[in-house]
Amino acid sequence: MNSSATFRIWRGDAQAGEFRDYQAEISEGMVVLDAVHQIQARQANDLAVRWNCKAGKCGSCSAEINGYPRLMCMTRLNDLPLDRPVMIQPLHTFAVLKDLVTDVSWNFRVKKTVKRFAPRPADAPDGTWRMAQADVERIQEFRKCIECFLCQDVCHVLRNHQLMDQFAGPRNYVYAASLEMHPLDTQNRLADLKDRHGIGYCNITKCCTKVCPEEIHITDNAIIPLKERVVDEHYDPLAMLLGRLFSGSRNKANTRA
Repeated sequence: MNSSATFRIWRGDAQAGEFRDYQAEISEGMVVLDAVHQIQARQANDLAVRWNCKAGKCGSCSAEINGYPRLMCMTRLNDLPLDRPVMIQPLHTFAVLKDLVTDVSWNFRVKKTVKRFAPRPADAPDGTWRMAQADVERIQEFRKCIECFLCQDVCHVLRNHQLMDQFAGPRNYVYAASLEMHPLDTQNRLADLKDRHGIGYCNITKCCTKVCPEEIHITDNAIIPLKERVVDEHYDPLAMLLGRLFSGSRNKANTRA
């Protein structure tokens, strides 16, 4: 038997906006995106909402539902308290374009600044690269990212402090980890992670891990190992001393040559 519920949806743009209440019929198995589509079709034809697959794999329908970052297509209404309005608002961290649609283009611009994959020359006669299965499985987790940017939304460095020009954010650290931990890759991204991408700002609260719909262990498996590599290369006294010694030896050799 169908019933109804109240949905309090944020309407507006970057300049101004407000919450408006809508009634929607609900039935068993419905998700929040179903209700939003029903409201859009019957009551608010100009309601802007971004979505694509409706299967939790495109990351398009990210929003904050009752104050928690979620995918609208994966949030079932029977998991929410319907005795009070269901609040739906755009991601807090990014500028609003219209209603529930935010401008997430910054994430892609930062992603382009991460050094691309550069494999070492093939070491087998048939021109292939050999990898251990453990290495494959280690980076496979990071490939699950659907770029919903919920982790970026909840990260306090971006959400509260807006350090977009100094901090790449958890999604881009996952991307960097997928490359940096690839056994065939030859690039060194540690200096960029330290300076340009500001990984030191992360204080590993694991808030990004908690909201990840793909259950990627962002903090434990991506950010912490990257931070350890940065520390080993740029802050370990012995490594720094050896680096200076070898650098000096190379410079002398080049001078003699």
